[in-house]
Amino acid sequence: MSTQRPLIGIPADRRLLGDQPCHIVTEKYLLAVLAAADCIPVIVPSIGDELAMDELLGSLHGLLFMGSPSNVEPHRYQGSPSVEGTLHDRHRDDTTLPLIPKAVDAGMPVFGICRGFQEMNVAFGGTLCQRLHEQPGLMDHREDTDQPIDVRYGPAHRVNLVPGGYLQQLAGGASEITVNSLHWQGVQTLGRGLAIEATAPDGVIEAFRVTDAASFAVAVQWHPEWRVLENPFSRALFGAFGAACREHKQSARSAR
Repeated sequence: MSTQRPLIGIPADRRLLGDQPCHIVTEKYLLAVLAAADCIPVIVPSIGDELAMDELLGSLHGLLFMGSPSNVEPHRYQGSPSVEGTLHDRHRDDTTLPLIPKAVDAGMPVFGICRGFQEMNVAFGGTLCQRLHEQPGLMDHREDTDQPIDVRYGPAHRVNLVPGGYLQQLAGGASEITVNSLHWQGVQTLGRGLAIEATAPDGVIEAFRVTDAASFAVAVQWHPEWRVLENPFSRALFGAFGAACREHKQSARSAR
């Protein structure tokens, strides 16, 4: 049996550094894949159709769709125009939105975090609420940007785990866990074939899974990658993702 670890692709943000476009992945996702999933992270450039997605899927064993300061462009889900000044990344949208269903159809493990959670919902036909904090009866899910980073990524609120759901199993049967919260947007309508796994106290969807996926296909709105080894549930979540990637790798080898 090969001792080489699975390769997990992480589609990058495309940002201008000076006047040059660059493809960037935040280090905490790379380290979480290494430390908690026990896999090798691979940065995937966000260049849309030029990426040769089928060839890419044949080279990887899992995909992680990370968080980002940017938001999915609202025309991707027939939403109203964004408030002026909202950061978007059309190159990432061009890459991730078609890549997600291709990966799931191919039986590849996929894991969405924050923006990645929102991308997965849109990729399956769902819509987004662009400013949760302006909706009557909903909590303010944003972080306080004036606080130090440890406070911004610290525990913010509990989420209720769906009884009998996949995440409740990972949590050892617990009915709730405590998570951080650093998002403006959230699910408005859930995409096709997605099942809720967790909700915030105000009812906002915090996690879902793809019901007919052949492998791990889970997305969460919070940031489990932050200090992943210090949080038992986050470690279990990344561990389950890594285990699915190893299984996918072995299945791909056996099929050759």
